[in-house]
Amino acid sequence: MRDYPSNRIEDVSGMVDYLLSMPKVDPARIGSLGICGGGGYTLAAAQTDKRIKSVATLSMFNSGRVRRNGFHDADKDGIQKRLARAAEARNKELQGEVEYEGFLPPHENDDDLRKIMETMPENTLYRDGIEYYGLTHRHPNATGSYTTASFMKLMAFDVEDRMDLIDQPLLMIAGEKADTLYMSRDAFAKATGTENKELFLIPGASHIRTYWVPEYVDAAVGKLGEFFAANL
Repeated sequence: MRDYPSNRIEDVSGMVDYLLSMPKVDPARIGSLGICGGGGYTLAAAQTDKRIKSVATLSMFNSGRVRRNGFHDADKDGIQKRLARAAEARNKELQGEVEYEGFLPPHENDDDLRKIMETMPENTLYRDGIEYYGLTHRHPNATGSYTTASFMKLMAFDVEDRMDLIDQPLLMIAGEKADTLYMSRDAFAKATGTENKELFLIPGASHIRTYWVPEYVDAAVGKLGEFFAANL
């Protein structure tokens, strides 16, 4: 799969197109919710698609910033190396060879994944991601992979670049203990175009545990219900 931000953002606007084709939908009451990477793309769509009347995110993941700079901006020195690798991968695609990146580390079976998890700190994105996407909630059709050449597009994307264009009501929800919280904080701070905005932290929650731990899900759903009821 090619992971191109422009395609993802267009998918969000395409969903608005679909909703507007339905007679029962009130055009003045279309809101959007994006989770993880989808949160970044949903924010990007709302920056220019004003048919979206309010926008919310849960555990927003700024995919372009992480692919470009590394997690927590820890690998800025490697930017040009990653771009060169992406360019070479695109050259290989011309010859019919497609290289892939993936969220899950190479493994032969579930026991391998469990062993890798044991080497990682608890309640961190990558450990919880292995558990959630690789073991407990894995979908048989989800590979978690995208083409290495996608880095050419991903690394040029950063949802923070145009956050000031959001003038709609904005709610950003994140886990209080999420190691990805800096992404929500930084994007939220740049949303200077709206005064109706809130960064809501779920006590005790890490990033991926907001997806499925009942108390964290209940907290997010409750807040989302209040937000959309007030702003749609």
